[in-house]
Amino acid sequence: MTRLSSAQRHLVRFTLNGKPVQGEAEPRLLLTDFLRQTIGATGTHVGCEHGVCGACTITVDGELARACLTLAVQIDGCELRTVEGLAPAPDRLGVLQAAFRRNHALQCGFCTAGILMSLDHYLRAHPKPSEAEIRDLLSGHLCRCTGYTPIVQAALEAAAELAELSRSDHRDV
Repeated sequence: MTRLSSAQRHLVRFTLNGKPVQGEAEPRLLLTDFLRQTIGATGTHVGCEHGVCGACTITVDGELARACLTLAVQIDGCELRTVEGLAPAPDRLGVLQAAFRRNHALQCGFCTAGILMSLDHYLRAHPKPSEAEIRDLLSGHLCRCTGYTPIVQAALEAAAELAELSRSDHRDV
């Protein structure tokens, strides 16, 4: 593969998990590849590369996005949140992540980053989801290992814990 000259690449500046970041991207470079290879944020996984499996789900300016359907140059000036941004500290899991761990809601872990991002986004807007709502949300994600039951249990457990934390005015998803 021939690399383009720096004159043919674009400087992309954005905020990643609260920190300013920049890197050069060729015009047709997918955001998944840019995040993983250029920026070093490897938590976002590349699955189907067609926007179907959900493994690459992130948020861009607060909205869910499939990084495999987004060009890196499109996020210039945007605020991105990836799975790396879910933990409140490097040595501490967020509520949702901890619920996944307790409920064994991952096996191979390939789909987990995208599912966590979708659930995090959903739970912020819908703090008291039903099992049916969680299952509907998960219909946009492919998991071949867990059968979804532990994922649903973890999501419902996290929602209950977040509701309790919000009563005490503390919100670490």
